[in-house]
Amino acid sequence: MTDTPAATGATTPPLNAQVTASAIPPEEMDRLTDGIVAALKSVYDPEIPADIYELGLIYRVDIADDRNVAIDMTLTAPGCPVAGEMPGWVENAVSAVPGIAGCSVTMVFDPPWDQSRMSDEARIALDMW
Repeated sequence: MTDTPAATGATTPPLNAQVTASAIPPEEMDRLTDGIVAALKSVYDPEIPADIYELGLIYRVDIADDRNVAIDMTLTAPGCPVAGEMPGWVENAVSAVPGIAGCSVTMVFDPPWDQSRMSDEARIALDMW
């Protein structure tokens, strides 16, 4: 399992891979992780000029030995207008990473998102210092 900065309380990316007993070789896991992060950084909330990864909306990324990826994510607010669409955007982006068999996204709201989950990069983009 791999935890994102939002899940671990850290304030800056990258993902901290905490892989135990995976059948995927470490160098391949690193390549997949880098690809997943790049894919997540390509998804934006249309109302906010920062990607979902830097915003801290990704709570958990799990790469299974069969190369299926499970992601827990949240929204900046439960009533977000793209709440129904964003999980599909994330699934499509991550599924396109070479070597990934598929992706499923679960929307979670506990713990609730707050601005402390944003990276410095997102804070700069949103001028929130």
